[in-house]
Amino acid sequence: MIKIGIIREGKIPHDKRVPFTPEQCKFIQEHFKAEVVVQPSEWRNYKNEEYTAAGIKLQEDISDCDILIGIKEVPVADLIPGKKYLFFSHTIKKQPHNQKLIKALLEKKIQMIDYETMTDEHFQRIIGFGHYAGLVGAYNGILGYGLKYNLYNSKRASDCRDKTELKEELHKIHLPNIKIIVTGNGRVANGAIELLGLLHIRRVTAFEFVNYSFREPVYTQLHSYDYNEALDGSGFNRDKFYAHPEKYRSTFLKYTKACDLLIHCAFWDPRAPKLFTHQQMQSPEFGISVIADVTCDMNGSIPSTTKPSIIAEPFYGYDVKTEKVVAPFTKDAITVMAIDNLPCEIPRNASEDFGKELIDKVLPSLLQKDTDGIIERATIVKEGKLTKRFEYLKEYAY
Repeated sequence: MIKIGIIREGKIPHDKRVPFTPEQCKFIQEHFKAEVVVQPSEWRNYKNEEYTAAGIKLQEDISDCDILIGIKEVPVADLIPGKKYLFFSHTIKKQPHNQKLIKALLEKKIQMIDYETMTDEHFQRIIGFGHYAGLVGAYNGILGYGLKYNLYNSKRASDCRDKTELKEELHKIHLPNIKIIVTGNGRVANGAIELLGLLHIRRVTAFEFVNYSFREPVYTQLHSYDYNEALDGSGFNRDKFYAHPEKYRSTFLKYTKACDLLIHCAFWDPRAPKLFTHQQMQSPEFGISVIADVTCDMNGSIPSTTKPSIIAEPFYGYDVKTEKVVAPFTKDAITVMAIDNLPCEIPRNASEDFGKELIDKVLPSLLQKDTDGIIERATIVKEGKLTKRFEYLKEYAY
């Protein structure tokens, strides 16, 4: 019988989410004929007692488990050699802060299966917390705008027990006729749009957004073709853009004069142009005063995202003249929200939905037969080597 260990989140600040709720662990034991044990934790949103009440054993030493499952990066010192791990490693973009992690995964001959790389046969992602990241990110962006202009002071998302209570907080929010941009068209953007829908904010086209005035708050959703153009003057081609984004330039500035709040949810390839530059942020054409950077790519597509913010202190200010971080609601500075673990603000809902996706889309391949190649495609390292799909990480990993 396969033994699965739910690991305690060791990365600081501690993540409150879990890959499986107590009831889901019970379901796995009954339907997959696998044993599930849970490493005790003081900071999970689901308490140790909730697992034991569901008949799930607590076990401090999980070295006898075949598969170890968590959420965030596992500290190098906690990695058990020769095991099979599932978690978000945040290494596939060659993130500098996790270089030691991928080196350790190789040295310890661990099979690293990354949620971020779990795809179908068309290489479309099949699992993630993106929807909740977008939903909470949009909420925080709206909250930040209210705090900056002293309009309202709703409860923070992290102070809400769950999504139901967060929805109740929306009744306290009364926005003026501001204009909001949401970038992207995936899970993250859909989460942000759900939140704006709950606020009954009207959706308009990109043309209307730039050219018309409104007596109510509105938002527009921008896709990559809305703000990127080919350097050679040819028309936008989606396949060419994704294959060679370096051959395009950003035209995002044409939207910024009309925009008050930017909720950035679009995936960014490091080869692609930034949405706008430091210099453009100093332009009179740049009207954005609050940026909710849900993607949270450090020094990535948003120049003002120079550091992550944290749940306890979700906002900071960015002075466009000095290009330095200042107090969050400084008058002439842009207010930035760049939390890198947004779903952790409503961990119970996020965990339950994530666990459902894991059970439905991943566990059959993980515990039975990997007929569709889901586990094979998602494996970054195995037996001390990078897998073929991730050989581009060679200089970063070795």
